[in-house]
Amino acid sequence: MNRQHFSIILGGILFLAVAMGISRFAFTPILPFMRVDENLSFTQGGWLASSNYIGYFIGALGAGFVNRSKKNFLLLNVFINVFSILLMGLIESYLIWILLRFIAGLTSGFIFVLTSSIVMDYLAANLLTRWSGYLFSGVGFGIALSGLFVPFFEASFNWQGSWLGLGALSVLFLATTIFLLRHLNVKNHIKEPKSADNNIWRGFMPWLIIAYGLEGLGYIITGTFLVDIIYNIESLRAYAGYSWVLAGLAAIPSAPIWMKCMSRFSTVSMMSLAYSMQIIGILLPVLSQSAWSVLLSAMSFGFTFVGLVTMSTAYARQLFPKQSNYVVSILTTFYAIGQIIGPVIASRLETHFRTFKAPLLFAGGTVTLALVLLLVGYFYSRKSPVHLAADIKY
Repeated sequence: MNRQHFSIILGGILFLAVAMGISRFAFTPILPFMRVDENLSFTQGGWLASSNYIGYFIGALGAGFVNRSKKNFLLLNVFINVFSILLMGLIESYLIWILLRFIAGLTSGFIFVLTSSIVMDYLAANLLTRWSGYLFSGVGFGIALSGLFVPFFEASFNWQGSWLGLGALSVLFLATTIFLLRHLNVKNHIKEPKSADNNIWRGFMPWLIIAYGLEGLGYIITGTFLVDIIYNIESLRAYAGYSWVLAGLAAIPSAPIWMKCMSRFSTVSMMSLAYSMQIIGILLPVLSQSAWSVLLSAMSFGFTFVGLVTMSTAYARQLFPKQSNYVVSILTTFYAIGQIIGPVIASRLETHFRTFKAPLLFAGGTVTLALVLLLVGYFYSRKSPVHLAADIKY
């Protein structure tokens, strides 16, 4: 791999670290401090999360229609995203927080889809598809940084300082990435005429999309409230911050590891394994409220959710290489729909049953349904004349 290839992969990693690991998921370790200092209810925290995911849904959907000036549009969204992070630490108004989380989600949706499609297209054009897993390690890298720095920033400057500190870090990443991508030229996308060959709504693909949407619904409950749940268990409060660091550290190598496994075993078998591991991780705190169970749950969360994002998007792009923007956009849109609904359902369940176990049980059941539909769709599509080789290896 030459310096140019390395620079583009690293630039993609840093953009995903900002948009996903920091802008979206730093909210998870900061939320407990905001709830205590600002007297926010579990439900109010849920609406802040859902506002972000509504924005993410719109951004992910809209990214599928960006066919020209993709690089410039991507950079514009990163600028706005970083600005929204900084403003969270400067403004104290719940209604404005709702708006800022929406803007952060909107720009994150555009950034994720455009970064993924631009970098994966570049790697494919240079016969470097095997390196695509490293791109998604940026999500885990950002999560690990937020988990590591939030307790430090909060101890010195309260929760506002956490947003400002992470915002400053994001500015550094943005400047670095602009330099790294300075020589990258992204061609305008030529829309493919509709035909049976590029119709994604056939064979295994619809099953993959629905399962991925249910994954978004299930995983996000853990992704939004894990640290808050641990923080509110008195005996485990000391482990709350560490749990998010572990989630991020587990997420960093997960994408390359899952991609390597996909090169040796079938795609669906690896997805099934990831879903199964995630279900166990979600349910561990329900079965046992001990330090080992919550930390193992956090590690399982980080290792599997990034892996499923990587495998699903890479596999969809492999099936429809000339429609990378569109297929990644559709997958991410369904994923985002689940993320919008998840925190609201979780907050309602917690309010009604007065226990964190209820939303976790719902999350575990939802991901189980995703796994079942994935397997049913796989075996059903194998019998279909439009089967799309769902057992592709990388």
